Amino acid sequence: MVKIIGVRFRTAGKIYFFDPGRLSIKKGDHVIVETARGIEYGTVVGGMREVEDDKVIQPLKPVLRIATKKDTEQEAANKGKEKEAFKICLEKIKKHNLEMKLIDAEYTFDNNKVLFYFTADGRIDFRELVKDLASVFKTRIELRQIGVRDETKIVGGIGICGRALCCHTYLSEFIPVSIKMAKEQNLSLNPTKISGVCGRLMCCLKNEEETYEDLNRRLPNVGDYVTTDDGFKGTVHSVNVLRQLVKVVIEKDDEKEIQEYKVSQLRFKRKHKNMKMEVNDEELRKLEKLEKQEGKSKLDDN
Repeated sequence: MVKIIGVRFRTAGKIYFFDPGRLSIKKGDHVIVETARGIEYGTVVGGMREVEDDKVIQPLKPVLRIATKKDTEQEAANKGKEKEAFKICLEKIKKHNLEMKLIDAEYTFDNNKVLFYFTADGRIDFRELVKDLASVFKTRIELRQIGVRDETKIVGGIGICGRALCCHTYLSEFIPVSIKMAKEQNLSLNPTKISGVCGRLMCCLKNEEETYEDLNRRLPNVGDYVTTDDGFKGTVHSVNVLRQLVKVVIEKDDEKEIQEYKVSQLRFKRKHKNMKMEVNDEELRKLEKLEKQEGKSKLDDN
């Protein structure tokens, strides 16, 4: 068994594990650790716990120290310098006439490196830009191209639900989402209604997927033949997934009428859920484009 703590370096960022050593560290503390990027200032989001050796990537780097008042002041000063660095980089991008969108600037804690995050449609030759920036900041410069999802995660915003974006507030890693999830939840397949601020499928489609899959397994498909507990036979007109209610078209006294039953009141042969939904040609093209982008986004994240 090995003792670990979980540390995060930015809001809703990925959690990294470190060895607390003999330090008494609790959740909410700020710590100074060594990472692949250099010395960093992070926040403890997972208190000390013991896990099996094979559950973490070895060797586990130790926590250098609990952040002091001076460390916190330096971190605040770095945040102020990042705003100025962002402004300077924007000017240099314009000077070199590069087709790239600057998203964020970030100093490592020890000021050993300045990272600039940007988006662009294709590859950008920014060698001259890096030289120009290095002459200004007198330190190592790294320009990192990111995807639209990462851009939205950094910048933040408000979703169509009226709440702050999940990726910016608590979602530490992007989860795979697909059109199938929207179909399973009987959502409109209008791309504008199932896409997030980033233009990709909404991450929250994943939230209720398992619940809907379980509830849908218990229901017949629209058009299936069923037998009711009061002896009538008919076809399924519509279903209410969350209430587990089924409307059935039955023949009574040579007339057809629709009656509602609980799924427990019906007998039917369960089949694979039919995921077909009606969409027009334009929406179909947009959905196909979304799925292609989704596949590319997963590759980019890896």
